[in-house]
Amino acid sequence: MRIIDIIIILITGVVAGFINVNAGGGSFLTIPMLIFTGLPPAVANGTNRIALTFANIIAVYNFKKKGFFNWKLGLALGIPAALGAIVGAFISINLPDELYNTILAIVIIVVLIIIIVNPQKYIKRAIIETSLKNRIFGAAIFFCVGIYGGVIQAGVGFLIITSLIFLTGYSLVKINSLKVIIVLIYMLVSLLVFILSGNVNWIYALVLSVGNGIGAYAGTRFAVKHGDKWIKVVLIIAAFIMALKLLNVI
Repeated sequence: MRIIDIIIILITGVVAGFINVNAGGGSFLTIPMLIFTGLPPAVANGTNRIALTFANIIAVYNFKKKGFFNWKLGLALGIPAALGAIVGAFISINLPDELYNTILAIVIIVVLIIIIVNPQKYIKRAIIETSLKNRIFGAAIFFCVGIYGGVIQAGVGFLIITSLIFLTGYSLVKINSLKVIIVLIYMLVSLLVFILSGNVNWIYALVLSVGNGIGAYAGTRFAVKHGDKWIKVVLIIAAFIMALKLLNVI
């Protein structure tokens, strides 16, 4: 363990925590960064989840203070996401390292294309949350989202945001406040799989958690006041470079 690695992890954690609250995708930076410091992919995945859990606790608290806290809908969608995340976490810890790196790189590139195209602006509210049938459909969607979050995690924020736009038609601020509740619920459950299987580096997790916490605190304050447009350019450039590195292109 080198001091330079600790510094890099801390700085990346701050940036990722800020990005995760405003748009999602911070794990595009943190998971590859942890892999580059020498952690096996499964350990990098588990370590990253410790930091994300800590950051989401802060984000939920901040959104609640500012009056954005729909815990009923958060639970209704977070519980099926948690069940899916258990399945995904078991898949993740059993994937070969090279295969995980390749999948992560491809996912990064695909999601970055989605960010650039921005299909969210074409999505209109199709479902109202008061219908039992539509709630069941929403639960099914978030079970699948949970599986993805359990396996990869990186980019799950974009899936949640897009799904919530379709399901609720809420403003981006309200959707972000729901997102952090859902992520916190399924993260706590999936994290147990990684902890019990020994796939967490606790020192790196602590450093990353501090960085994520600082970034999440600043991010929630920024999200309520300003929105998230400007951070997308930085995220796209940084994540694309990391994807190429994972594929050994650079």
